[in-house]
Amino acid sequence: MKTKIDKCKKLVREDNKVISPAARVPYYPLAVKRAYGSIVEDLDGNKYIDLLASAAALNTGHCHKKVVKAITEQVQDFIHYTPAYMYHEPLVQLAKELKAITPGDFNKRVAFGLSGSDANDGMIKLARAYTGRSKIISCIQAYHGSTYGALSLTALSLNMRRKIGPLVPEIHHIPYPDCYRCVFGQQEATCNQECLNQLKIAFQYYLPAEEVAAVIIEPIAGDAGLVVPPQKWIKELYNICKENGILFVSEEVQQGFGRTGKWFGIENFGVVPDAVILGKSIASGMPLSAIVAKEEIMQAWEAPAHLFTTGGNPVSCRAALATIDVIREENLLEHSKELGEYVKERFEEMKDKYELIGDVRGIGLSIGVDLVTDRKTKKKAKEAAAKICYRCWEKGVILTFFANSVLRIQPPLVITKQEMDKAIDIIEEAINDYLAGDIPDEILEVAKGW
Repeated sequence: MKTKIDKCKKLVREDNKVISPAARVPYYPLAVKRAYGSIVEDLDGNKYIDLLASAAALNTGHCHKKVVKAITEQVQDFIHYTPAYMYHEPLVQLAKELKAITPGDFNKRVAFGLSGSDANDGMIKLARAYTGRSKIISCIQAYHGSTYGALSLTALSLNMRRKIGPLVPEIHHIPYPDCYRCVFGQQEATCNQECLNQLKIAFQYYLPAEEVAAVIIEPIAGDAGLVVPPQKWIKELYNICKENGILFVSEEVQQGFGRTGKWFGIENFGVVPDAVILGKSIASGMPLSAIVAKEEIMQAWEAPAHLFTTGGNPVSCRAALATIDVIREENLLEHSKELGEYVKERFEEMKDKYELIGDVRGIGLSIGVDLVTDRKTKKKAKEAAAKICYRCWEKGVILTFFANSVLRIQPPLVITKQEMDKAIDIIEEAINDYLAGDIPDEILEVAKGW
């Protein structure tokens, strides 16, 4: 348990006086002082095993020496000169690397930004410019970011939309295939893809396919609770796009850069997208995003349609180049795959022991543990998720939940099996504490979750 949290609580009180409440989803009063590998240390000297990786933005872990070295070397040369007007080597070098590792054996170009949100915005603009069509299709329960375009693609939380409309027009949403909680009441084995039929019905009655520019999907619906779609759904959706001249875009902000055991999440499904959207872990915590698309698509827009004064800055580009090197040199794709399979096995064993665990799902080190109050009704156990995450923090593990009930297991890809075992042991202890009624209700005033 924590030895002390005085400095952390003091900072949280100060934070609450100066930071907008729209900018944080609180879980517990953790104030970070330093971090390394898969370990985070707070202001009071407590250490934690990190299962969040700064919202899946630190696949190479905290302060990887190679990434830090690249950043340090670059800031000693120059911190920034805007690529909106001038040129620098790290930008070109990184663009070449992204062209090489992203799916598709075709010519590509790259557009850089600062966050996954602006990259989603940019994809809306690019798809419309290339196709001459106005309509974009996303998914219900999708999360794409909080800028206006990304928020318009997002269909996950009413709190993100209240009082700030109107949003970007001509964004349409179809159901994402959540096979654990199918909205059509189907079983995966007998499913007739009713969720995809909704798109076909839309095309038949009110949404002309020839007016749709792009379908933008997450290969795994991250903030919906790490929902993994059936491969047949992805493939049929892809075929529908190809038949109708619609761009198929994979939004890899959360699932990219090795998290699923492959460079990009869509590679687990046997299709090649026309474009990918990148962010989060691309530069190991430095602000950077990118769109990588077929060259003919990228030729459709002109400056200044998508440029940012500090976008693609050389410090972030050098960090991204080092990130790619680390993933290669340390075999993090294979490590993510192998360790992810082991982690799922451990949680499946826990599922056999605890009725509280309704579902375990994911690919690589992108794993969701879905807590329920009843396995038959599959009602989400938000209170359990909040209390378990809080107790894990008290015992030395950074664990969060989203989709009201899903424990989010997305550690840095450099995490060791020993660290992972210790973290899972603590999660099981927290589950037992919850079942024994040993976690007070008072923590629910703090652990709001997402």
